Amino acid sequence: MKFLCLAYYDVEALKTAPKDEVKATVSQCPPRDAALRASGHLLAQASLGIPTATRVIRPRRGRKTVLDGPFTEAKELVGGFFIIEARDMDHAVEIASLHPAAELGESMGWGIEIWPISRYDEIEPRAAAPTS
Repeated sequence: MKFLCLAYYDVEALKTAPKDEVKATVSQCPPRDAALRASGHLLAQASLGIPTATRVIRPRRGRKTVLDGPFTEAKELVGGFFIIEARDMDHAVEIASLHPAAELGESMGWGIEIWPISRYDEIEPRAAAPTS
């Protein structure tokens, strides 16, 4: 099974955290990221850009509308993501626990959300709708 793992952070907590604390925490990430890669279960990994650089596309009155993002107003924002391969959710939790956000950055609101995913071509096709 594939799982999408979203790495979150608390916007205000990160803004107000002492720069030295942020730097010390972030400096611990590369070896932990390496452990995640070494697990052999990591399929993709990336950090996201700053929220003010995002755009949102929404249909409005039959037309595409592009807005400044992020769309949601939230205390926590997604700062990165990774996709892993695991036997089941328990195994996914074990693997995702290797990510830095699982153990570091508590004062900055770091955390991980794990979602089971499937690719479109792995979904069984639906029965065709009856025609009149």
